[in-house]
Amino acid sequence: MLPDLRAFARFMCREREAADELVQNTVLMALDKQDQFTEGTNLKGWLFTIMRNRFYSDLRAQRRRPAPIDDTAATPLAAVDNPEATLALKELSAALWDLSPQSREALILIGAGGFSYEEAAALCDCSVGTLKARVSRARKLLAGKIR
Repeated sequence: MLPDLRAFARFMCREREAADELVQNTVLMALDKQDQFTEGTNLKGWLFTIMRNRFYSDLRAQRRRPAPIDDTAATPLAAVDNPEATLALKELSAALWDLSPQSREALILIGAGGFSYEEAAALCDCSVGTLKARVSRARKLLAGKIR
């Protein structure tokens, strides 16, 4: 599950180091709370819920701290030996980050995370209809920005 956790963390954090730290903290918390996991249920969903909750808790705590003076930009995505692919990835990344956090999260969970709408709705603590609407709006906005 680590590759899936890393991919989701990278989309949430935008920075490799922060994403790796989030994955590590998620795994540590899951190991610490493993007695709370119900055998036979969705382990991936349980881990993603821990990660999502940890991300938002860390974000709230970070807002209370003073901002650092030297704020460097996130490293851009790189494509393999293809300038057009690199440009397309940058365009997609920029378009993804223009989406609202809820829409971006819904789209990543469904599109890249491989979750069903029901599982993703449970992770986002919203109804299936709300999640489907978020994904639909996100897809339309992305399609409009990338064309």
